[in-house]
Amino acid sequence: MNIISKARSWMKTRQTAQQLANLSNETLADIGLTRFDIDNVARGIRR
Repeated sequence: MNIISKARSWMKTRQTAQQLANLSNETLADIGLTRFDIDNVARGIRR
């Protein structure tokens, strides 16, 4: 993986994490997540 694809992957991960962080706790609960899950979900790591 070259530096450009690593940077794109990092940016996509951060964007996903930010979008999830903007959701309310109730909305996160509706989709089966907590605030503690956000980073793992953004990175594509399953629980």
